[in-house]
Amino acid sequence: MESWRFLDTGVKRAHENIALDDSLLKARSEAESKAEAKDTFRLLRYSPPAALAGFHQSIELEIRESFCRENNIDINRRITGGGAILFDESQIGWEIIASRNLEFIPKKVDALYEMISKVGIIALKNFGIKACFRPRNDIEVNGRKISGTGGTLEGDAFLFQGTLLVDFDAETMLKALRIPTEKLKDKEIDSIKDRVTCLKWELGYTPEYDEIKEALLDGFTKVFKVQVEEGELTGIEKKLYRKAVREFSSEEWIYTTRRNPENRFNIYSAKKAEGGLIRLNLVVDIKSMKIHFAIISGDFFAFPKRTIFDLEARLKDHTLEIKQIEETINKFFDEYNPDILGIEAKDFVDVFSKATEKLSLLENGFTLEDVNRIYTVAGSYDKINNAEVLLLPYCSKAKECDLRYKNDCRKCGKCSVGKAYEMAEKLNLEPITIVNYEHLEETLSSLKKKGYNAFYGSCCESFYIKHYNDFERIGLKGILVDIENTTCYDLDRVNEAHKGKFKEQTELNLKLLEKLLLKKSKE
Repeated sequence: MESWRFLDTGVKRAHENIALDDSLLKARSEAESKAEAKDTFRLLRYSPPAALAGFHQSIELEIRESFCRENNIDINRRITGGGAILFDESQIGWEIIASRNLEFIPKKVDALYEMISKVGIIALKNFGIKACFRPRNDIEVNGRKISGTGGTLEGDAFLFQGTLLVDFDAETMLKALRIPTEKLKDKEIDSIKDRVTCLKWELGYTPEYDEIKEALLDGFTKVFKVQVEEGELTGIEKKLYRKAVREFSSEEWIYTTRRNPENRFNIYSAKKAEGGLIRLNLVVDIKSMKIHFAIISGDFFAFPKRTIFDLEARLKDHTLEIKQIEETINKFFDEYNPDILGIEAKDFVDVFSKATEKLSLLENGFTLEDVNRIYTVAGSYDKINNAEVLLLPYCSKAKECDLRYKNDCRKCGKCSVGKAYEMAEKLNLEPITIVNYEHLEETLSSLKKKGYNAFYGSCCESFYIKHYNDFERIGLKGILVDIENTTCYDLDRVNEAHKGKFKEQTELNLKLLEKLLLKKSKE
């Protein structure tokens, strides 16, 4: 039986581990003799924790640098691709560095991912945990990710690696990484936990390192059908490592791939379907016009449970063309035939359509921050024109104002509503204060009956999502701008607000509202 080298390189800092990755891969690729060619299975750990961007990513876009520095979390970049990860002190990584020319090594990358994932699957089986491979590169337990894999090639050699979640700190991960969950409240961290698991959660205790080490070694030797011998770095590897440690601790390496922030950003959209709320957090690359990845969440019921995770995987690196997204979603539903109570494929298409529509706002001069704060109803932005009214929420009036709950304003300058009234009148728009939900329904219905084309207005995102179907039912086209400050939804006082009795004060986003009104007045 063939023998491979086994390296347990212990606990290292981020730049040291990445330097070792690079050194081992280069040494294997450049080996000129059989004695120098070391096919290797390596185990690694990190301390302090490390926020690691993928090779092609921008640190600024993927990692919250200030939080990491304040909490002694290293920041660095892997030599492998993929997304940003938080590698904490509880996690264990395993790596395979070998020749691509070995007969039993698959030539296709997808097949290699699956083969290497079997190492982790067998290791988990040793703990009585039934795991399986989820394309493209994850290991899951009952639909929840417990390990991810990734790799890179150099010459005739490859490095593929996996990480095993021994324990999992969802809150720290959310704060350290700029994943598309920035708007999750504390109570919604469970949404992340629904997607991820770890050894501790599955077993009810944390296994000792040596026990996990033996399980991974067992998985590796069974999958690759080799035996292992503990070894050390060769002289060439040590020389490469000494040089690499300096390189991979430098800012030049860590910040080497600086993408224009306007090339990739998050788009948020949502839809209240019959079966529940669908939320979409979409990370898109504007330059390539592709979906980097998506997270779909909501309060619906889906059977089998893994349906949504598989749909997300299907849309990874997908074109942003909505017709092709629709084809992919419909094909997925045809193949999987999932049972999602009260929700159809069309509902998912709609929420993706809402997100991709926002790209047109960039062409109209709005910023990346603006696009997620502008909402449309009963039509797309480009088709909503010639509005004659501006609807404003009473909750943005001063709390002490005697006209707070009336459709009137003195324009005294003590609140943002007065300034919006002045803005509207300069642009020949009729400002209307909406004093409760019934008043909104009556106003929109009346405007439509009178032949008005559209309306502009302001409301919070939560109100827009909850009443999106009501806006669509009434059918008057409109563009809404998000408001600032804590809302009735944040304070769990929605019923008060709907009755016109909410007593806290919000702020209109006057800068964005003015930008919208001025642009539309010139069309």
